[in-house]
Amino acid sequence: MEIWARIPVGLPAPAPPPRAWPRGRRRPYPGTGPQQRGPRDGRGRRRGQDMIGRKESCASGQIPMTDLSCLAYILEEWTAVEYLKKYLFYVVIILLTISAILVIFIVPLIIVFLIYLTSIFLLIYQRNSEIKADPLSDVWDSARKTIASFWDIYARIWHGYELHGVENLPEGPGILVYYHGAIPIDYLYFLSRLFLWKKRLCLSVADHFVFRLPGLKLLLEVTGVIPGAREECLMALKNGHLVSISPGGVREALFSDESYQLMWGNRKGFAQVALDAKVPIIPMYTQNVREGYRMFKERKFFRELYENTRLPLMPPYGGLPVKFRTYIGEPIPYDPNITTEELVEKTKMAVQALISKHQTIPGSIWKALLERFDKCHKTD
Repeated sequence: MEIWARIPVGLPAPAPPPRAWPRGRRRPYPGTGPQQRGPRDGRGRRRGQDMIGRKESCASGQIPMTDLSCLAYILEEWTAVEYLKKYLFYVVIILLTISAILVIFIVPLIIVFLIYLTSIFLLIYQRNSEIKADPLSDVWDSARKTIASFWDIYARIWHGYELHGVENLPEGPGILVYYHGAIPIDYLYFLSRLFLWKKRLCLSVADHFVFRLPGLKLLLEVTGVIPGAREECLMALKNGHLVSISPGGVREALFSDESYQLMWGNRKGFAQVALDAKVPIIPMYTQNVREGYRMFKERKFFRELYENTRLPLMPPYGGLPVKFRTYIGEPIPYDPNITTEELVEKTKMAVQALISKHQTIPGSIWKALLERFDKCHKTD
């Protein structure tokens, strides 16, 4: 009573001190009262009108946004939080699995993206320059040089790419026969380097499914990709072009492995074309091409699927920056006295000799990576 006696007359009386809340008793949320409370749940909280009052309080702005009580309450009521805690281990496993899949497929996907970017560049170049000439004509050389420079820079940076044996290429027509990796990116490097060094276009025989890929028509025409019909190959050789082919094709790309086994089957059309055109055959091979990009181990299902559809439905993986070196072997000259079967066997032995000479079998990714720092290697 003494404190009230000392208050000057005429001044408002101070508010009485707040009533202490009993220990152990939970304070109600703003906007709620005893009349709004319902029975307690299993966790000791009251529901019913209490829940409605708290939600209305948050929605009406009675609680400041800086106060996290509304957010905490909403998270408590969100049953997914409980499930997240319960299945957190499985969520982490799933996220790690997705991350691993992205890592092993990211470089092949980047290559596909860059190929389509190249195709878009050609379309823009054609539209701006209003070019209507034959895609194989010299009018496109400026665009070819730009594309070749881009891929050559990529090859130098990512794979330290080297090309050896260019002197073995004839001045005139000839057929290049090469081993097909999981992704023929090494062959794209070869085309780019050859054009930059010799300003020479090498026509490429590709599988029919390549021409069904959307958005790549102009790119295929400008870079000289042809379906591989006998008449087209003979015409290209007659015009003085180099023509390249991989007898193993998609089958070799999908089902060969780090043992670098040639999978030519009964293919001998390239040998017959060489005999008909009276041109040499030049073997070619790229070191570590299977260490850079690989396919999953062969499964009977995928093999039967390919044989029935002729589509490469098994995706490649990898993309490690291993060392790539392309070796061009000595040409096999035209011999009118040799048969088609003998020429096929002779060519196969020449390609296999390049593999045996320049490739560690079975291939080793670790050794292929270390070769990026190896300055001493066989070039002959």
